[in-house]
Amino acid sequence: MRLEINGVPTEVDPAPGQVLRTLLREQGRMDVKRGCDAGDCGACSVLLDGRPVHSCIIPAQRLDGASVTTAAGLAPEGELHPVQQALADGFGFQCGYCTPGMSVTASTLCEHDLDDLDRKLKGNLCRCTGYRPIREAIRSTLTSASTSGCGPTNAGAPRPAPPASGADRTDSAASTTPIAAGSDRSADEVTGAGARGAAEVGAGAGGAAPAGLSPSTSHGVGTSARPEAATRIVQGLEPFAFDEPVPGALFLRVLGSPHPHARILSIDTSDALAIEGVVDVLTHEHAPATRFSTARHEHRTDDPDDTRVLDDTVRFVGQRVAAVVAETVAAAEAALRAIRVEYEVLPSVLDPEAARAPGAPLLHPLRTPDDRVAEAGRNVVAALHDGHGDAAAALAASHATVSGTWRTSRVTHAQLETHGSVGWLDEAGRLVIRSSTQVPFLTRDELCHVFGLERENVRVTANRIGGGFGGKQEIFTEDLVTLAVLRTGRPVAYEFSRTEQFQRASVRHPMRISVELGADAQGRLTAMRVDLLSDTGAYGNHAIGVMFHSLAESTTIYRVPAKRLDAEAVYTNNVPSGAFRGYGLGQVILGVESAMDLLAERLGIDPFELRRINMVREGDPLHPDADKYEEDLVWGSYGLDQCLDLAESALRRGNGVEAPSGWAVGEGMAASMIATMAPRGHIARTSVSLRPDGRLLLRVGTAEFGNGTSTVLRQIAATDLLAAPERIELWSADTDAVEHDTGAFASAGITVAGKALHAACLSLAERMRTIAAGLAGADAASARLTADGVLVGERVVGFAEIVAAAPPEQLDDAGLTADGSELGDIRSLAFNVHAVRVAVDPETGTVRVLQSIQSADAGFLMNPAQVRGQVEGGTAQGIGSALYEEVLIDDGGRVQNPVFRTYRVPQSADVPDTEVYFAETDDSVGPFGAKSMSESPYNPVAPAIGNAIARALGARPYHQPFTRERVWRVAQSR
Repeated sequence: MRLEINGVPTEVDPAPGQVLRTLLREQGRMDVKRGCDAGDCGACSVLLDGRPVHSCIIPAQRLDGASVTTAAGLAPEGELHPVQQALADGFGFQCGYCTPGMSVTASTLCEHDLDDLDRKLKGNLCRCTGYRPIREAIRSTLTSASTSGCGPTNAGAPRPAPPASGADRTDSAASTTPIAAGSDRSADEVTGAGARGAAEVGAGAGGAAPAGLSPSTSHGVGTSARPEAATRIVQGLEPFAFDEPVPGALFLRVLGSPHPHARILSIDTSDALAIEGVVDVLTHEHAPATRFSTARHEHRTDDPDDTRVLDDTVRFVGQRVAAVVAETVAAAEAALRAIRVEYEVLPSVLDPEAARAPGAPLLHPLRTPDDRVAEAGRNVVAALHDGHGDAAAALAASHATVSGTWRTSRVTHAQLETHGSVGWLDEAGRLVIRSSTQVPFLTRDELCHVFGLERENVRVTANRIGGGFGGKQEIFTEDLVTLAVLRTGRPVAYEFSRTEQFQRASVRHPMRISVELGADAQGRLTAMRVDLLSDTGAYGNHAIGVMFHSLAESTTIYRVPAKRLDAEAVYTNNVPSGAFRGYGLGQVILGVESAMDLLAERLGIDPFELRRINMVREGDPLHPDADKYEEDLVWGSYGLDQCLDLAESALRRGNGVEAPSGWAVGEGMAASMIATMAPRGHIARTSVSLRPDGRLLLRVGTAEFGNGTSTVLRQIAATDLLAAPERIELWSADTDAVEHDTGAFASAGITVAGKALHAACLSLAERMRTIAAGLAGADAASARLTADGVLVGERVVGFAEIVAAAPPEQLDDAGLTADGSELGDIRSLAFNVHAVRVAVDPETGTVRVLQSIQSADAGFLMNPAQVRGQVEGGTAQGIGSALYEEVLIDDGGRVQNPVFRTYRVPQSADVPDTEVYFAETDDSVGPFGAKSMSESPYNPVAPAIGNAIARALGARPYHQPFTRERVWRVAQSR
């Protein structure tokens, strides 16, 4: 049959049952992304005869004579549709995976759709941005005088092929939105997006611009430099893990366990192997015996060794039982149905309290402390019993005490790009894995450990990643792909389905948090007691780190003379928990900040004032519990006081949004503190090279998944070396091309990788000056970098001359090179305060956020628009987990809502614009005075919303998310 794709007549022969999405990708239209294959997320949106549709649910065989337009075909060759231009210029993306589909839908809107914009966008989900920049980009496009009519400017126009990725991709100039350093501004002004509310209450850029740099005329740090990949992202041409097909790759599909706990007695694969196109069927008999953890950290001994690639005992519903490798997806799926497994069903336990009780079924009875499992005989992976002073006596003597027990639920990361990897053997027989991973180097090292391989024989690389949030700090596909490649000798690809993402990937640790606080009559805390129970699920990936971290900055944010902390992380037969934005802090902060609100009510003290009375202050000890875990913390800067003032002022000012008639209204706030990188070392080794033609090659190991690291790294080089963007090339996330980097987690993109690159750039600048001065016969102190070389007196020494004169030991294949490293051995602290005003309908339990405010202590803002985006995106995820998101498990251990249709990822209508204000601080630890700000915005959101609901109703919800049903029950109990 014939159809038209982006204006090009195309002959196609769809397979039976094939959908438009897969047909288009077979035709090379990789701008059509896979997000859910159920018509729920919009990542695959295209225009079908001018109408936006989800191509994943359109039967391909019905399209004879149809016209299809993808994101790359919305405008004539070399151009962008106006809405794509607005999305690119207005930072209307972060990871960018949803952006092609979003631009397709937005391209069909007209000005009269503005009043109904949220409904028009409901079919397109974004997990990163919080929607504000997307809405603003669309509004600006539809109200622009230059925009005429609606729909694509030239739908169907042919588009060029996608550019090469990685080292072969050249950089293009980026636009900038400059800011003035040190001025009192809200985030709207800081990012040039227009003032909202009373701008005079906003805060500044957080530190002065580096000496010698003019932010108004440069692309350096302190400016909202547009990401280099922006144009490719909005067109869908920036490649993600599966957008560069590997010829001849086999398809891998997995058979999951139907039982929460069972021993595999036998697996009959004979019928499966007999199916045409099936190449191999993998079981535990083929898997290495080595146990490991799917969690990745710089030190592999941070996590328990309790996992096998394929195991003869399954411990949660959906766990991998067998894997089929086949020539086609249809053959692989048919083979899965043909596998016969005999199980011995074992007793299971789903409740963490029951799991640690005497007589409970044991999940990993043979694991020992040598495997980093504390008490396998009680299903306890990790435990902490610590504190200082006599908390019990102090509570008994307190003027006022409050207590409560809060519960948090499972939340999925909901990255629109699911987990996946593709592997092959290169011409030299080396294993190559391309993965959607935040941790290429740690993944390589663990694959070597599990399979007995040498590092030099394994390469792991990552393209741009379609959302991470900590979930891709795990090995969930790379090990199986490695096993399949090593057995078959052929390329193999394994990409999670959306259902697998819910059933097999990790979730946020559900926790039970009991908090008791005591205070004197003036509101000064006298004692704190926290009891924590964390459900790590069937495996202990991140169980130890999340439990310890959850009790760190969440409890040390306040000065407490006596404190007792008791915590255990427990195995259950639930889907495993893992790393997630905030890394446990958000759960405990819910308990602590809710208890602080109870205490404020009990004492009749304003919640902001109660925090001011008790907040930790610069110079206070940062590890009062003699916890070695926190010994590397220092006071690099301090902005909690400013954050409290900024949030309170904005809340008191209001925003004019009224509650519906009859709804109760309440205000709430919460504070949070977080270290600016992970403990126990987070390492980055970088280099920068000057080529003879003046181009700069940056080699940095960290990955880009929407955190903006790749943009800021270029800005650092532009600042330190006075280089225009077109001179800068970046290689990253490739274990062959760059030196070691622990990975893109714990908000380390700037404070670790950026700091290491800053050191490399300064070293290169010094080498350039020294060489140029020697050539000119002058003192190096008189040499100055320019855009054309190094100025020494009246002479400009050119780049080629400098490289030619460089000592051999300073040269490599790229040119004159300098290295820089950061070991992450000193950490600073960042602060966030969230405040909200909510309306609650007592009749239905519906909660509506009327005003959302977050103030952030981010230090110097390296790229203000991107920092604002991180705050907004973290806030949106906080709102989602506060009100909507919950992975439900039934009595048999099965995930009940494994699709977006029944799991409530917030849509545009669910997320209000958040007012963002920045404290003005200058950190002594971070590069240029910057702090990390990717994880921390999430943490105070849910407790602020819970406190506001409690103030509105006069009764408090204790179970997050605060769904309509739960809030309705609270309202009825008054």
